[in-house]
Amino acid sequence: MEKTAEFVSPKHPDKICDQISDAILDACLKQDEFSRVAIETMGGHGIVTVTGELTTNAFVEIKDIVKEVVGKEIGVQTNIVKQSNEISRGVDTGGAGDQGIMVGYACNETKDFMPREYDLARSLCKYIYNTFPYDGKTQITLDDSGKIKTILVSFQNANSKKLQLLIKKWLKNNKETAGEILTNTAGDWVLGGFDADTGVTGRKIVVDAYGPRVSVGGGAFSGKDTSKVDRSAAYMARKIAVDYLKKYKAKEVFTKLAYAIGKKEPVMAIAVVDGKEHKITGYDLTPKGINIFLKLNKVNFKSTSMWGHFGREFSWDK
Repeated sequence: MEKTAEFVSPKHPDKICDQISDAILDACLKQDEFSRVAIETMGGHGIVTVTGELTTNAFVEIKDIVKEVVGKEIGVQTNIVKQSNEISRGVDTGGAGDQGIMVGYACNETKDFMPREYDLARSLCKYIYNTFPYDGKTQITLDDSGKIKTILVSFQNANSKKLQLLIKKWLKNNKETAGEILTNTAGDWVLGGFDADTGVTGRKIVVDAYGPRVSVGGGAFSGKDTSKVDRSAAYMARKIAVDYLKKYKAKEVFTKLAYAIGKKEPVMAIAVVDGKEHKITGYDLTPKGINIFLKLNKVNFKSTSMWGHFGREFSWDK
């Protein structure tokens, strides 16, 4: 079966918004590790709007953080309120900050236990970004045998000929071949990022996770503290998938953790190892337990908002 995955550079409008949301989260946690943060960012065409819920003892300058990520010329609007008391009463006792189903995955196709098509798309995007640090996308399609059938690249401020040369160098460095190489298929372009398009936090959740081969369970990661199981339990689901892959010497592992708002323990915790279902045992799957086990209080979350949340040697990847 053919498989395709895409990746986007850190200067993509959606990724810029993810970085802003996570930079605000980091700033709050640095001063108050118990901060409750749920920040959403929308930006484009000269204006960034930051909204959401924030309960913290930290004092942060939202506008300064936005300008540090985007640049001093950007206009900034804010609309931030405290977390709802009806939500916090469930979180205060250690319960999950929301209901949801979080999906984890690991496979033996690559050294970092990620799908091969995803790994290649990310690797190529990084390689091109080193030369052209602008808005851009890569996309790779594998044929039935796992060989690269098509490479598609679109990057701001990069002409097609230079992109073709970079792609060929990348292929040689990685000992890969490609059937077809497509670059800037709508023509070369110089207007990108917030000048060309609007970005929103959490709009690249498939890129953030494992690519389209693996279903998406919960919501976005960026801008959320670890009481939000959308983030923390997704990281834990990945950790368990990696552990089970190694334990059973498996080809691939899917994990699912489901939570109810205000409850500490998940209402479902299963792993599917090479098609066979296993109950997940031996882990503290409460939000607090996950936070301690994965050392999430030591994570720079802004760094997770660029280049994907998995397969990057974070504590949940090992």
